Amino acid sequence: MAAGTANFSSKNLDSNPMEMSKGIQIAGYPIKGLSIGGHETCVIFPTLNLAFDIGRCPQKAISQDFLFISHGHMDHIGGLPLYVATRGLYKMRPPTIVVPKSIKNDVENLLEVHRRLDQSELRCNLIGLEVGEELSLRRDLKVRVFRTYHVIDSQGYLLYSVKQKLKKDYLGLSGNEIKKLRLSGVEITYTITEPEVAFTGDTTSDFIVDENNIDVLRAKILVMESTFLENRVTVEHAREYGHTHLFEVGLLNIVIPVIPVFIQQLISYNFTSLSALYVDDPTQIINHAKKFKNKAILLIHFSARYTTEEIQEAISTLPPPLAGRVSALTEGF
Repeated sequence: MAAGTANFSSKNLDSNPMEMSKGIQIAGYPIKGLSIGGHETCVIFPTLNLAFDIGRCPQKAISQDFLFISHGHMDHIGGLPLYVATRGLYKMRPPTIVVPKSIKNDVENLLEVHRRLDQSELRCNLIGLEVGEELSLRRDLKVRVFRTYHVIDSQGYLLYSVKQKLKKDYLGLSGNEIKKLRLSGVEITYTITEPEVAFTGDTTSDFIVDENNIDVLRAKILVMESTFLENRVTVEHAREYGHTHLFEVGLLNIVIPVIPVFIQQLISYNFTSLSALYVDDPTQIINHAKKFKNKAILLIHFSARYTTEEIQEAISTLPPPLAGRVSALTEGF
């Protein structure tokens, strides 16, 4: 991809009206992206200047300076060389790309192959992080890696807002007094971090019950996969392939004989369908609904077998405490 062929401003990267035209606004954040299970996943937060996974490298993703890769499956990482190359084409600064530490060398080797093929530098800042490690993105924003549970090495990313607050002892002081204290080396502030945005990538629902992921369930926005929606695919099947089923997210704990109408609409009332939903207590249907403290939840990575109407219908049946807080990314369906 020769740089001399580019005659456009980088603004052109965001101007195509046919590219990811829908977009959504959730909890104050505009969100762009596509996420179709097995095809491509790329979720973009333009105001944070970052994208989670790169899919086939949708146009809007190219202008994001930070990219976080959850795992090495092609529908999540396939467009990575093109992302780096296109930024070079437009003479944009090298992006910062975070990948699981276990695949960093493989990603570097992948880029090296494309450097030879493309006869270009493919400059980027490639960082490998593992669960529990953090990276500062700017003064008011950092990211921490959290554990997810897929069929290959995977990880999620949790963004924290970082704010400095004046200690109570100094609240009544004038600006000059505070300045003098600061110049004298007195620590007059303390740091507040709040979980802002969490992204799971592909995972089973085990990430929800991981005691180290409490902040993930407290983030203002949780972007999580829900590959399957109804009883044509069992929870057992979803878990076997490292995915989450909507039944695990949104059904209330109930005793078997008490089946509300909305659940009857979601599942065929037969033992085969129900048995795949049980956990240790055979009288209970899996329920994680009450664990989510997020202000908003964005479901992604639906199977390509579903239509937009089917996705929206399934979400509309979610009971309290999830009703009204859950949205779906349906671009491309």
